[in-house]
Amino acid sequence: MSNINRAFKNKSAFIGFVTGGDPSIEKSEEFILDMIRAGADLVEIGIPFSDPIAEGPVIQEANIRALSAGATVEKLFGLVKSLRAKTEVPLVFLTYLNPVFHYGYDAFFKRSRDAGLDGIIIPDLPFEEQAEVREAAVKYGIDIISLIAPTSRSRIQEIAKAATGFIYLVSSMGVTGVRSEIRTDLDSIVTAVRDVTKVPAAVGFGIHTPAQASQIGKIADGVIVGSAIVKIIAEYGGDAGKYLYEYVKAMKAAIGQ
Repeated sequence: MSNINRAFKNKSAFIGFVTGGDPSIEKSEEFILDMIRAGADLVEIGIPFSDPIAEGPVIQEANIRALSAGATVEKLFGLVKSLRAKTEVPLVFLTYLNPVFHYGYDAFFKRSRDAGLDGIIIPDLPFEEQAEVREAAVKYGIDIISLIAPTSRSRIQEIAKAATGFIYLVSSMGVTGVRSEIRTDLDSIVTAVRDVTKVPAAVGFGIHTPAQASQIGKIADGVIVGSAIVKIIAEYGGDAGKYLYEYVKAMKAAIGQ
């Protein structure tokens, strides 16, 4: 069992996202630990990138703030290493293929292992092209988290069969950002996944209210929240910690209802 699987053991997991280095590396560490104390079962750390094609305005602006503050891939590895000394909660990078390719696949995943990272999400890496990245990731014990979108219908089970860590189910088409309602037939997608694998499936994109978290928590193995958390950081800056704690605590409680 990988460390990521433990996040889903006997419960529906809450997964929170922050953009690493927004507003600073030190504050990202503080915010992540606040979220973990509030009940986050797994944390995604976004590597700030200049062309985040899957992200909406909220996370795009967070990327700009982080890059302007001097965030780099190397500093993000340092953040993970520092966090790993303080918590066993699984930590996952969300990044795009270019930074990984530029760093070098073998070097990137070796550095990931040495820092204590558990997995990686690469939204612009198609399933059919994962092989060359997966080889290095497997070598160093890093799970590649596969994404399944509402348009993946004919490929859902093929992607699910190869999945490790957890499966990221995209709730709605489009870029990240809060949504007033989720209309996708998530029940049928989760059923198709569970027909072929026991790898947990968590739903993200658009979820931001306790009511949505409660609804999704009854369907899937986990709930992923990104933009709503990043909005809190955008609003309160370095003082966001107490607001993040209260928000994550409320969302985690809602999932258990």
